[in-house]
Amino acid sequence: MGLRPKTSYRMTIHSDQGFQYQNGRYINILKSNKVFQSMSRKATCLDNACIESFFNQLKVGTVHNNNFKDYNSLNQAVKEYISYYNNYRIKQKLGGMSPVEYRINSSQKIA
Repeated sequence: MGLRPKTSYRMTIHSDQGFQYQNGRYINILKSNKVFQSMSRKATCLDNACIESFFNQLKVGTVHNNNFKDYNSLNQAVKEYISYYNNYRIKQKLGGMSPVEYRINSSQKIA
């Protein structure tokens, strides 16, 4: 693995129940790196639809076609993408606002 930072909290990786995530070698790598494995319920693909969409966009927008040399460069790229995703990415179904703009606008209407 090699990209796991030292943390004081339990690191968890969540996935569906695909065969690759049940592979003994994969499970042993997680265990040896003290990563807790979590899986969705069987045959419930909609459990994680929103986060699956986000991670797909993250991978396409950041991870694919990049060769990160270390954890810090990967971490920085992910942070930059999350900032873009929340603050600058315009969503048509949010009235042409970014998610943060929409949340602020919605909370002001309530107050």
